[in-house]
Amino acid sequence: MKKLTRVLSPLLILFLTVASLPVAAAPQPASSLISTQDALQADQRRSDRERINELLARQDVQEQLQAQGVDPADVEARVAALSDEEVRQMAEHLDELPAGASVVGALVFIFVVLLVTDILGLTNVFPFTR
Repeated sequence: MKKLTRVLSPLLILFLTVASLPVAAAPQPASSLISTQDALQADQRRSDRERINELLARQDVQEQLQAQGVDPADVEARVAALSDEEVRQMAEHLDELPAGASVVGALVFIFVVLLVTDILGLTNVFPFTR
């Protein structure tokens, strides 16, 4: 038995070594590499989709959608079906829209200016200032 083991062991080692060489020497396909630009674009697409989904998840947006007769689940399905280019255009459009706080701030500023001018007697807008 020891004699058989002494003969078969080196043969088995040699066979396993030779059998594993083609697997180890096989070249890796170059298509598995991702460029930095592709990785950045994928990250940008993911963040654009997240921004749109966060906006649509807000309570006031949900209420406005329901007031317009739109089911929020349909909106989510349509956003998920958008192509990457459509998502990028929508995210750019969201960046161009004025924030709601700026409209409220402008209205408060106009009210304060009219109130001050009415108190000074330059205008007659608010009857409660007299």
